[in-house]
Amino acid sequence: MLRRPPRSTPLYSSAASDVYKRQGINAEYMGNSKMSSVGKGKGGRGKATNKATSRSTRAGLQFPVGRIARFLKQGRYAERIGAGAPVYLAAVLEYLCAEVLELAGNAARDNKKTRIVPRHIQLAIRNDEELNKLMSNTTIANGGVLPNIHSYLLPKHAKNEEEEPSQSLS
Repeated sequence: MLRRPPRSTPLYSSAASDVYKRQGINAEYMGNSKMSSVGKGKGGRGKATNKATSRSTRAGLQFPVGRIARFLKQGRYAERIGAGAPVYLAAVLEYLCAEVLELAGNAARDNKKTRIVPRHIQLAIRNDEELNKLMSNTTIANGGVLPNIHSYLLPKHAKNEEEEPSQSLS
């Protein structure tokens, strides 16, 4: 069994960093600027390399993860909210929004319009089977209804009218 020689200088200098080291946590991720500048020269002076990044940016989302987390906590849906729950919910909401907007944009283009109005959102949702099932109990203001004429209300075919006079002659 090969053994490594002991290090002459420790990777981290503070007591908190020793805890991070034992737990296998990267000190730079924890946001401690003293620990992140270790091994970069200048004795810790200069610019800190870690900037505050939002959870939305980390997850690669446009929807606000922090705001959704706050709403989940304030809504009292559960005593405790996990760290991944608002990220997952933000991703789901972003996907649904993108799906509806894409279909509504297609509906607007079909109607030769460049602006999406509530009518286009209504047409997009009601023409898609899964979105229609998801939003079956919702009413969209100024959305109107799908164009639909029941077959019973349509006029009779001309074939039936031609046959009737020939039967009455005999």
